[in-house]
Amino acid sequence: MKAWQFTNTHEPLVLNEVPEPTAGPGEVVLEMKAAGICHSDVGLLTDEGWLSMLAKRPITIGHENSGVVAEVGEGVTEYQVGDRVGVCPTTAAGAPGYSFDGGFAPKMAVPAEALVPLPDGVDFVLGAAATDAGMTSHAAVVTQGGLQKGQTVGIIGLGGLGQIGARVAVLAGADVYVAEINEKVWPLAEKIGAKGVKGNIKDFSDITFDLIVDFAGFGTTTADAVDIIRRDGTVVVVGMGKLESLISTKSLILNQCRLIGSNGGTKADIAGIYEFMATGKLTPQVTTIPFEEIPEGIEKLKNHEVVGRLVVEY
Repeated sequence: MKAWQFTNTHEPLVLNEVPEPTAGPGEVVLEMKAAGICHSDVGLLTDEGWLSMLAKRPITIGHENSGVVAEVGEGVTEYQVGDRVGVCPTTAAGAPGYSFDGGFAPKMAVPAEALVPLPDGVDFVLGAAATDAGMTSHAAVVTQGGLQKGQTVGIIGLGGLGQIGARVAVLAGADVYVAEINEKVWPLAEKIGAKGVKGNIKDFSDITFDLIVDFAGFGTTTADAVDIIRRDGTVVVVGMGKLESLISTKSLILNQCRLIGSNGGTKADIAGIYEFMATGKLTPQVTTIPFEEIPEGIEKLKNHEVVGRLVVEY
């Protein structure tokens, strides 16, 4: 079969002929249905710092995956041929495309411990997107943020992650307000169900926030959140727009702010996103391309020419 493989930094992906995978003990083989393309794929191709994360070279990349179980290995009892699944990239099994060959191929062998059942009501494209952007957003808002129904939630940044996080908060019964500097995307906040949108979280001078999730992470955005969060409120930082922030320790102490970072997520977060998607009320914006256009898709992502999440549909 043909697979798009990474060989080295600053080199294009190569469409190599590779053997079809077989399911070893504890593994399954997936017939791929969708695979997301992520900014980390851009980073891998352009930054030597990613090389130490690879188990081998060449390697088939693609870490956001969904498909159908086509073969079951020895010892696997919880899945069977025909099951629809997504693949969690953060388990002890390692990440597809880094620890083992990933999803930019028609089939992929993957440890069964990384699988998450994909509900029948969720299509494979959304199922793939949920394994990274969805997982990360759910972890930040629900798992780390401790979101509760009826809370007042601020979302800073309405990009690929922020729009999912904001919608999850709305669906969970929170009153959501969005801070987004780019006014062109303000209509999206209304579509998601936010009660208000402004350029800066401090512009909501009459709102008391229980939880603020900073998907932008531009330093001042985090500092502003700490300044205005209610006493005993929570600020979660996800974005890395800048790698440092000058925070008022006065605000941190007097507000008794719970300030935490959030990185990735777990199988439980993917399952949580799938539950929201299964209702039909969480449908993140995606752009799909065919398998043959994966290199072009990565280049478009690099050049900021993609609307929503970019997903390969098999």
